[in-house]
Amino acid sequence: MSYTCLISVEDLASRADELGLVIIDCSFSLADPGAGLEEYLAGHIPGAQYLNLEHDLSSLSDGRNGRHPLPDAQMLAATLRRFGLNRDDQVVAYDASGGPFAARAWWLLRWLGHPAVAVLDGGRKAWAEAGQPFEQGEYSEPPIGDFETAEPNQLMTVDAVDVLASIDASDSLILDARTAKRFRGEADPLDPIPGRIPSAVNRFYGDNLAADGRFKSPSILADEFAATLNGTAPADVILQCGSGVTACHNALAMEAAGLRGARLYPGSWSEWIADPDRPRIRG
Repeated sequence: MSYTCLISVEDLASRADELGLVIIDCSFSLADPGAGLEEYLAGHIPGAQYLNLEHDLSSLSDGRNGRHPLPDAQMLAATLRRFGLNRDDQVVAYDASGGPFAARAWWLLRWLGHPAVAVLDGGRKAWAEAGQPFEQGEYSEPPIGDFETAEPNQLMTVDAVDVLASIDASDSLILDARTAKRFRGEADPLDPIPGRIPSAVNRFYGDNLAADGRFKSPSILADEFAATLNGTAPADVILQCGSGVTACHNALAMEAAGLRGARLYPGSWSEWIADPDRPRIRG
């Protein structure tokens, strides 16, 4: 059985000693980019490798393509091979922040054509609360895997031109995963210009989680997204946030709810505001 969306602590623990399992720790802090690696070295799920948001799950920003542009597909595939990933392996990603960085890895693996990837529901916190073991230090790299990628799936993304065209389109919806304050333009600690894309609606990614830090049930997520999408088909939804990271959390939640086909605007707000001619609003 392969997992393509979420996996519970219990299911991961039961498969921990199986061959064909690649675990990725994606812990990261936007406020302290080195904190995730420090946390990984201090204690991680046994066998987990570490992927850094800025070094592995993104490419360099040139000031016009957003804070976290998509990584080079071949470079990411090479990293995953170095981690021992084979074509038919199950990948499990987790982080310590409710899932946004793990969801980025989940989305990228699917973008590369590897569907057997899931996010650990509840992440590091749930693993610890269940009394599961951790190990310290770096994990010794396994034999090189045979995972390869051709061209990534371009149907999963849109660019700024597509977003601009969707603003006035009655059959499209732009879904912003940022906090309500950032969405309204009241404060933005990460980007120099506050505000939002015209016609966008807000679905803060943290609202996908229950009080225990795990994802809400598929039925609850389906009801909540149905109210937000207001009749828009999932395939006509454009997902965005500040830099294309937390929007992946909404993609994962929609997938868990059976709402498939939404596309990601990777550059998101941080790319959008790089062009002064692109419209933006506040309030």
